[in-house]
Amino acid sequence: MDWFTAPDYWWSRLVLQRGLAALYLVAFLTAALQFRALLGERGMLPIPRFVARVPFRRAPSLFQWRYSDGFFAACAWAGCAVSAALLAGADSELPLWAGILLWLVPWALYLSIVNVGQTWYAFGWESLLLETGFLAAFLGNDDVAPPVVVLFLLRWILFRVEFGAGLIKLRGDACWRKLTCLDYHHETQPMPGPLSWFFHHLPKPVHRAEVAANHLTQLVVPVLLFTPQPVASAAAALMIVTQLWLVLSGNFSWLNWVTIVLALSALRLPGSAPAVPPTPLWYEVLLLAVAALLLFLSYHPVTNMISRRQVMNRSFDPLHLVNTYGAFGSVSRVRYEVVVEGTPDEGPREDSDWREYEFKGKPGDPRRWPRQFAPYHLRLDWLMWFAALSPAYAGDWFGALVERLLENDRDTLRLLRRSPFPPDTPPRYVRARLFRYRYTSRRELRETGACWERTYVREYLPPTRLAGAARRP
Repeated sequence: MDWFTAPDYWWSRLVLQRGLAALYLVAFLTAALQFRALLGERGMLPIPRFVARVPFRRAPSLFQWRYSDGFFAACAWAGCAVSAALLAGADSELPLWAGILLWLVPWALYLSIVNVGQTWYAFGWESLLLETGFLAAFLGNDDVAPPVVVLFLLRWILFRVEFGAGLIKLRGDACWRKLTCLDYHHETQPMPGPLSWFFHHLPKPVHRAEVAANHLTQLVVPVLLFTPQPVASAAAALMIVTQLWLVLSGNFSWLNWVTIVLALSALRLPGSAPAVPPTPLWYEVLLLAVAALLLFLSYHPVTNMISRRQVMNRSFDPLHLVNTYGAFGSVSRVRYEVVVEGTPDEGPREDSDWREYEFKGKPGDPRRWPRQFAPYHLRLDWLMWFAALSPAYAGDWFGALVERLLENDRDTLRLLRRSPFPPDTPPRYVRARLFRYRYTSRRELRETGACWERTYVREYLPPTRLAGAARRP
């Protein structure tokens, strides 16, 4: 069928697949380096405890059948290896059917991780990576031209990502309608980047223009993805520019990069496609069946998107095949941070030798400038932002974090930038205090060298010690 393939998108498919493989690699690397402290047998939210109470049908995962830290590490590093192979183009060296199966391997491995990841993996970009990864497996390799039906379904994902995010903003915080949200957002976002201070200090008219451009990109431009060329390419290019602006202004894991990858499905890159044999009939039938399944599963995400009670980042099936997305329906006006401290002193007095733990990404020392981590995802740092909003967000893991700090747990300390205690001398007490943070002005930055100014608000967690710690020598 001539209409079934689009040879003009040969290079777009190639860049899309390699970009997606790179993001898979980052995701698996993040899992491999952080899981022991977060989800391991002695983690803050252990996987064995989770799978004991959640059945397979609700959370399909390899770890439902067996779990050990070694098995998880093997799966994560295997995901890294397969992703690296795909990044190098291994799928193009295989027959079409084998290339599809190879692409489904990282999807199945990462699905197994996300479905037992609990709070640490409750982010929209996890489902977005899975949904994109499943569909991209059917894009084919050098044996076939890019299939039109898959390209349009990838645009359908991008449409829901952008349009859903635009709707949640209009229905949510009034500052989006007043064009004032970015007066606060660059300062209060979960994890600022190295340029966020500068974005915050842009003139207010520029902030208004940013919000207006956001509404245009998320509510009008997505419709143009389904129009003929070159309009669809222009729409995709505008989305890519917008996403790169967000990359520069903060650390949003791989959310922006997956969105850029999706936009390639509508961007027709220059270059001629090599001659390929006719598309196999079994491949056409398979793709039409996949398309019918995904369109059927789109019912709940679409009804949620158009509902006045729209929710963000929800999966409606345990395989994360079709999901609903959205971000920042409300914007914080004030930034709070939980500062965690320990002391070696016998008694936890206010004048004790309290030493602050330094996190890798979240604000701490007012003089330490934020760093760029995305697309790598610092899961603990992100959850600490939620913990500062309300202790309820941290109720199931913060106590375990404090316990691991009191033990000088090696895996937990690896999640931090620096511990103030030697490996063989854990603190006797740990406490947490809540501070209000704000960006310094240009004058304050020149005079103090600090990009943040912080003010003590209240006690978050009183000084805490391990049971029996009083008898420790």
